[in-house]
Amino acid sequence: MKIFSPLYDKALSWSRHPHAERYLAGVSFAESSFFPIPPDVLLAPMTLAQPPRWVRLAAITTITSVLGGLLGYLIGVLALEAVTPLLHRVGYWQHFETAADWFGRYGFWAIFIAGFTPIPYKVFTIAAGAAHMGLLPFVLGSVVGRGMRFFLVAALVRFGGAPIEQHIRRYIDVLGWATLALLVVAYAIWKL
Repeated sequence: MKIFSPLYDKALSWSRHPHAERYLAGVSFAESSFFPIPPDVLLAPMTLAQPPRWVRLAAITTITSVLGGLLGYLIGVLALEAVTPLLHRVGYWQHFETAADWFGRYGFWAIFIAGFTPIPYKVFTIAAGAAHMGLLPFVLGSVVGRGMRFFLVAALVRFGGAPIEQHIRRYIDVLGWATLALLVVAYAIWKL
């Protein structure tokens, strides 16, 4: 069943839209505090569509992601009680407790790791605010972690993009279903 091929083509067409950078900035900002879709899903096709702009696209993603992280931090400082039911409802409460524990032990390194890895960064931004992590280490860890991640994604697509784009197009449906299956398995294991 070919579901992912049309989605891939649609993402590529959106990446060429005149306002594509604004969309990328909006998704990057929102993902860092409340939105579930990571900006990588826009960054990669946009870089593929406009390879010479890879540095600019990675920079936009990094800057707006860190600004969104500051919103998450502010939510943690000012409104933790208000968002606690939401964190429980969407299944992020355990992640939040883990993040708060990591801040107590690791500080800067916790936000750096959350910024670089696929761990839900938004949970860590809120937890950093709730734990009253220092703002400077929070921003520094976010800039370094998010920057490394987004510049790595953009560079990989930029410098490997043309040759691998044909392989991506050929195997996008297989990759999409495999990724979905891995997410389901990971979720099942995490719930156990």
